[in-house]
Amino acid sequence: MTKTFSVFKNGNYTKLFLANLTSHMGTVIGLTAFMFYLLDRFTNQPIYATINEMMYSLPTLFVFLLIGVFADRMDRQKIAVYSDWIRAILSICFLAAIWIGWIPLIFFIIFLRSAVQKFFFPAEQAMVQGILKEHEYTTAAGLNQMVNSLFMLFGSALGAVAYWTVGIEGAIIVDTISFVISALLLHACNIPESVRLPNGKKSLRDLQISMVLKDFREGMIYILGNRLLLSLIVGFIVFGIVNGGFSVILIFMLKYELAKETYEQMSVILGIIFGIGVLIGSIFASIIAQKVKLYKLAILGLLMCGLITALSVNSPSIIIFFSLLFVVGLFLPFINVALGGWIPKIVDPKMMGRVQGWLDPLTMLAQTITLGVIAVTYPTIVKIEGLYWLVGGCLMIVAIFYAIVLPKYEKQHTTNLSKQKVQEEPSV
Repeated sequence: MTKTFSVFKNGNYTKLFLANLTSHMGTVIGLTAFMFYLLDRFTNQPIYATINEMMYSLPTLFVFLLIGVFADRMDRQKIAVYSDWIRAILSICFLAAIWIGWIPLIFFIIFLRSAVQKFFFPAEQAMVQGILKEHEYTTAAGLNQMVNSLFMLFGSALGAVAYWTVGIEGAIIVDTISFVISALLLHACNIPESVRLPNGKKSLRDLQISMVLKDFREGMIYILGNRLLLSLIVGFIVFGIVNGGFSVILIFMLKYELAKETYEQMSVILGIIFGIGVLIGSIFASIIAQKVKLYKLAILGLLMCGLITALSVNSPSIIIFFSLLFVVGLFLPFINVALGGWIPKIVDPKMMGRVQGWLDPLTMLAQTITLGVIAVTYPTIVKIEGLYWLVGGCLMIVAIFYAIVLPKYEKQHTTNLSKQKVQEEPSV
């Protein structure tokens, strides 16, 4: 445990970690409150709740060409700072749109805010990769997972409490304040120029369409040339389907099956229970990741999460449903810590943004398509059972795929690295 938190001795990492925390808060609370707002106002139209989630994932398909290029060619610190400031301004516009009450305008602002957010994570992750040592990557991935679990614990609860007490307006104000704090923390970081600008100084004028397309193509060639990385990214595409399903199936299960009258309160309790599971799992995953191969950790997490998710739809009571989701929460960090700690180890720091520039849109494309299918087919064609089987089945399919290909490619990658080091050693 002491080793896990030793990375906070690095002042830059501490600020980046806190900036990620507050920026994440600014995203989660308002959208959670808005989900409740939509379900309250349009009770018989669950399509609005699904569209709300689509407005989070869909923007990636419009900015994916720029995300990775910006993170690799522009000042990474400024990208993250500007992302926070712009989202703070858009949150105020979001608030005004709520007062006007025009749903298309509200969704459009959510779309814009989500589009700007997509630039934050690749830039922030690339800076984290640059300021930490390789053996600290898995630790950082574990801490990121703990952040996610804290938002499962408190994000939904804070969003719900804000909605109940001061309304949707109060939740959006919290969003705005969170983005401002994140921007100030990022501005206070002293990141070396080699990390902020790994490919030299560039201006917006330099980012011509030809350069953008060239960098995007280089990212594709880099991924296709690394079979281990390509295999991991294939799994991430399926994770997009899982994320799309998970973003709505839990609240649908509560509202339309297990807790029709008290789904808001139950969703907060579920968030707390699931978050506690993820928090505990994050601690164990960070410890286990130091002792076993990362692909074994990921495969175990995928199998357990997939199996239990598929089984949870048959829960006869809300207590059993909560218990099963707690177990899913325990094993979910095994996946995220393994993959989050592995990818920085196998990606060249100069290519990290361009790799993320492919990974994020592929994941979000799958997520958006899934949400679109759910919006059209649920509940008239596909029932809640089908959604849970889809999510659980996808997780188990990825586990089987990883079990087949990752051991072989991991061994090849390790062998190639060893040969490369031998070649680089000066002859006596």
